Amino acid sequence: MAENSKIEWCHHTFNPWVGCTRISPACDHCYAEAWAKRTGQPHLWTGERRRTSASNWQQPLKWDRAAAAAGERHRVFCASLADFFDNQVPSRWRDDAWHLINQTPHLDWMLLTKRPQNIAKMLPGPAIGAPAWGEGWPNVWLGTTIEDRARLRNLEALRAVPARVRFLSCEPLLEDLGQVDLTGIHLVIVGGESGPGARPMHPDWARSLRDQCQTAGVAFHFKQHGHYAEVSPEDHHRDYIRAANGKGPWPFDRVVDRDGTVLPGDSMCIGTRVYMRPMGKKAAGRLLDGRTWDQMPEKRHVG
Repeated sequence: MAENSKIEWCHHTFNPWVGCTRISPACDHCYAEAWAKRTGQPHLWTGERRRTSASNWQQPLKWDRAAAAAGERHRVFCASLADFFDNQVPSRWRDDAWHLINQTPHLDWMLLTKRPQNIAKMLPGPAIGAPAWGEGWPNVWLGTTIEDRARLRNLEALRAVPARVRFLSCEPLLEDLGQVDLTGIHLVIVGGESGPGARPMHPDWARSLRDQCQTAGVAFHFKQHGHYAEVSPEDHHRDYIRAANGKGPWPFDRVVDRDGTVLPGDSMCIGTRVYMRPMGKKAAGRLLDGRTWDQMPEKRHVG
């Protein structure tokens, strides 16, 4: 439940508890729910929550000592198999997590939630024997998921809470978000969906957010294209001809329009449409317009 993470935007992942409930379209193909079913724990996604072991809770203390010894700050994603601000989690568990966060000042805790409306009422303070929240604890980053335009409302709930760093996770990005008010936001993470049933992400959706971040002076991190990646018309036609002549596999491309319409691969690819091929996230890669985007906030903000 605690590990050195393969997620590009953090050093470690930590799960103080496990379990969640679907709340938005981003949850439709949840990897954590799939993991729970695969490991014989489907009840953790139907109301029950399970606190992780005492030894697991010791891991962040080790990471903090290692970060201090190296003179570095390490980022911790909490929680990859749960939601820190979940209503169904016993409050004493969250209180214990706040105390752990307070005891690890060399770790930057990235608390990502799909329930930003709960943050303000679940913050720590003297009532649980912890320091006052004030303008935000210096080692806590607050974030929310925004996968489509309907979830843009999450921005206001996030902005309403004082924090040293606020971030958005636009993963899986399911449509063009249009113009986004990035006031008070310090980092935007973008990624396409991966895994079974993945929905393609038009690359222009990511480009739009990248360009808006650059204009606003907000850090931009492109995590992945996901299961699908754009292929050129030349590659599309070449591979389909090869397949038709029995000289290669069918590529199973789709035509994806910027408005989110997904069409069969033999549809006309004109205007804002692009060919997208299912190839898995590793093959699809992390390059956006020929380079990686791994920006992070350079300083902690106040307010």
